[in-house]
Amino acid sequence: MTPAATGTRDLPHPAREEIRLESVLHALSDPVRLRIVRDLAADSDELFSCSYFDLPVTKSTTTHHFRVLRESGLVRQTYRGTAKLNGLRRDDLDALFPGLLDALLAAEARQAAHLGTG
Repeated sequence: MTPAATGTRDLPHPAREEIRLESVLHALSDPVRLRIVRDLAADSDELFSCSYFDLPVTKSTTTHHFRVLRESGLVRQTYRGTAKLNGLRRDDLDALFPGLLDALLAAEARQAAHLGTG
């Protein structure tokens, strides 16, 4: 990776047309990753560092989860200084799979309410 003129490092992301439904669904099949996406969707215009999320996993596992989300096309990660910031790629997802993200997040909320975990 070559640093950009702004001093940021670029991370590989799939282009919109490269995002595949099966990769998105696989990424969301893990409860930790689904939780990250839910939290990002709640404030979808904001960017958050990985450390913002209070996850019940180790730092290396957190890194793995964010990599899976990035490689599937669910999140965009950018460096600002030493912080890696994460944002939901809602525009891309809604363009490719209209209503999918909202339907999945609503289903997750209903499940959490039913199970008493939300």
